[in-house]
Amino acid sequence: MSLSKSKFIINKETYKAHLALLGANVIYGMNHIIAKDIMPEKLGPTAFIFLRILGASLLFWTINSFIREKIDKEDYFRLIVCGVLGIAINQLLYFHGLNLTSPIDASIIYTSVPVLVLIFSYFILKEKITTTKMIGIFIGGIGALLLILYGNKNEGTSTILGNAFIFSNAIFYAFYLVYVKPLMKKYQPITVISWVFLIGFIFMIPVGLNNFLSINFKAFTLNTYLVIAFVLFGTTFLTYLFNIYALSKVPPSVNGSYIYLQPVVSFVMVSIYAFVLNKNEYAQDINIIKIISSILVIAGVYLISTKGKIKQTKTG
Repeated sequence: MSLSKSKFIINKETYKAHLALLGANVIYGMNHIIAKDIMPEKLGPTAFIFLRILGASLLFWTINSFIREKIDKEDYFRLIVCGVLGIAINQLLYFHGLNLTSPIDASIIYTSVPVLVLIFSYFILKEKITTTKMIGIFIGGIGALLLILYGNKNEGTSTILGNAFIFSNAIFYAFYLVYVKPLMKKYQPITVISWVFLIGFIFMIPVGLNNFLSINFKAFTLNTYLVIAFVLFGTTFLTYLFNIYALSKVPPSVNGSYIYLQPVVSFVMVSIYAFVLNKNEYAQDINIIKIISSILVIAGVYLISTKGKIKQTKTG
């Protein structure tokens, strides 16, 4: 194979990874608004997560049944950690946080993930952190902290507890993106994500089974089922599949940097809900403090993700 042809294939694969990340984060940005629309009136957070992980696990294993890739014994511990922290606990924190705070706050706080990915990459993957990236971490951290602390103000649908849950969720998700990376170099993406979701679901059985069994399906409307379908197929199945595919092609830091798109999508969705669907309570969540917080976080993300490629130190 010639050098030019090899370069074309690499660029093509990277391009597809970026498209996958773009699609995943547009869906995530929409999810901040759409999922909250039925919580907790129609569906509680824990029951929602149980249903979400169950549905996605069935979809992933349906595809994985045609692959049947064997997992080495030494990799099961990493899979268990990814399943429990990156799927079950991560999603529980997110949905409980979204249930208690505003979609705008959730989307802005979530943009701290690239900063957190950089920190975890330094300790786990031995990636270097430059001075510029350190400044980005500091600025982004100020923005996220300002928004979390501002959540105790009695306006809109924001709460400090909900914001804290979302930030904790961002920590676990960032750790997952970094910790799962070695598995992506060894196995096919669908194999990894199938096992991770299966382990996450096993963890969720004692936590969420009673909540799931107590769901009042008779109270569901067409809109409720449409939202659940969007969360199951879009926010869970497609986004995790897109992200896990991208992780096999690009570093975790590139994956994390796309999250800055989510506040933009959420602001658009809020505008639609406020002015078209008359969801005026969401419009109250847009104010100068949150705009400043968003700018600080996005500025931090920009600094850590645009100044050259992250180099890895040699280990072993």
